[in-house]
Amino acid sequence: MVGILERARLAAAILAARAARHASRALRTGGGSTVPGVVARRVDPGVLARLSGMLPEGAVAITGTNGKTTTTRMVSRILSAAGIRAMNNSTGANLATGVTAALVSDSGLSGRPRSEMGLFEVDEASVPEVVREAKPHTLAVLNLFRDQLDRYGELSHTGRVISSAFSSLPPEGRVVLNADDPLVASLGYTFPGTLYFGVEEPALDTGVLQHIADSRNCPVCGAPLRYGAVYFGHVGLYDCESCAFSRPEPQFAAREVRLDGPRGSDFTLVTPEGEHRVRVNLPGLYNVYNALAAAAVSLSAGVKPGRVMEGIRGFGGAFGRVERVRAGDREVFLLLIKNPVGFNEILRTFLAGGEAQNVLIAINDNHADGRDVSWLWDVDFEMLGGIRADITTSGIRAEDMTVRLKYAEIPVRETVPDRRTALERALRRTPPGGTLYVLPTYTAMLEIRRVLSDLGYTHPFWEDR
Repeated sequence: MVGILERARLAAAILAARAARHASRALRTGGGSTVPGVVARRVDPGVLARLSGMLPEGAVAITGTNGKTTTTRMVSRILSAAGIRAMNNSTGANLATGVTAALVSDSGLSGRPRSEMGLFEVDEASVPEVVREAKPHTLAVLNLFRDQLDRYGELSHTGRVISSAFSSLPPEGRVVLNADDPLVASLGYTFPGTLYFGVEEPALDTGVLQHIADSRNCPVCGAPLRYGAVYFGHVGLYDCESCAFSRPEPQFAAREVRLDGPRGSDFTLVTPEGEHRVRVNLPGLYNVYNALAAAAVSLSAGVKPGRVMEGIRGFGGAFGRVERVRAGDREVFLLLIKNPVGFNEILRTFLAGGEAQNVLIAINDNHADGRDVSWLWDVDFEMLGGIRADITTSGIRAEDMTVRLKYAEIPVRETVPDRRTALERALRRTPPGGTLYVLPTYTAMLEIRRVLSDLGYTHPFWEDR
């Protein structure tokens, strides 16, 4: 009798969630990536655990400050190349409600999934809840940077929140951690199923620990860390001056890294089973880390190296993160920004070398962006020096962005808070055949993508293509 009631409750939850998704899209209140999960969980609080438990190949959860969506979708591409059907919360709805909505979308009325494996991008603060309910066999932590302090608090607290979920992993569960981020690496010291990934390329050493570096001190004893190489932020090669803590030896390493500007990069992937040359068609060192993490997760799940290389090579980016949209005889290049470290890497990759001539920066302070925009003052805009670019600022906090650029002595063409108007004007000033670089926070990115969709230049963000 109990089994019949549970199945009936699950079917009711799935039906209610599907109705909510249809209503959300029909009324244009969203893409139906979160509300169905909210509805399903109210009808059946155990829906996430039930649906995830039916996945034949189990689930993988990926978290961290930067790169979650890109890495998750890269793993999805790798699994597809390996012939494994995987579902994921591809729109970036990464709370427990978003994970639930994605699973509901992938399931029949009985709850039986169409996919073999689940890939869950998970918000850092939601990791304990999702891991406790979904029981993934792998949890990957990419990095931890200051991000939305009004939501997460200090990094040490965020690290403790994530590590508290390790005990909820199944007995055979494993944790995949970034060896080059001291705080992330320290999380695995007491967990037996820990694998590490990291970059080993001395030529990429910036030679200086930036003022925005968040982990200058040892997470074990608090003494200053000694860096042999700094790649960006606090990520690099390090050891402690006072205790035994040091960068762990990674099982998966990127060596001979060659950055090719906006076109992508190449590196040699070193694994316990051998070495492989990898091509990443996404720009910047941060995407080398994303590809390395995706490779580590996939290889540890048993995917053959050839399929891993094929999947990474064939991946073109996640929506809004590193996404190119053809807009008539022009191109819009969307590059999501959310914190100082990520913003700095985008500036270094695209603007500092003069690649970007037409730029739109859109800053919102909605809940999903973080209410506190003081982080803009930690971005190193001064690195741009005498840049000659046509810059438009937009968004709810457009004026704040304009003031920050003024203090960096970078001229702004115009400040247009309305996102649609700003995009249309910036596009008109972009020469035919040229590219408009759009640097938006999360909700500003969704708004700009909606405008591009309304104009017929791209598909709605919830349509995974």
